Amino acid sequence: MKHLTWENDETIKKVKCVHADAAKYKVDSKLTPGKIYEVKNETDDFIFIKDNSGKVAGYYKTYFEGV
Repeated sequence: MKHLTWENDETIKKVKCVHADAAKYKVDSKLTPGKIYEVKNETDDFIFIKDNSGKVAGYYKTYFEGV
């Protein structure tokens, strides 16, 4: 049950948001292009970061590039 503790877990790596243009979801209020975020967890399709709301949330990897 990693989702209960991942806010306090170590950062896996850092990624930079390259865009917040989503066709289906509203992410422009949660991600800032150009900002660097700390990755708390990662799956094949998603990266879980602490976003602009201060909570950990999952986003498609297409929004990010490695730093």
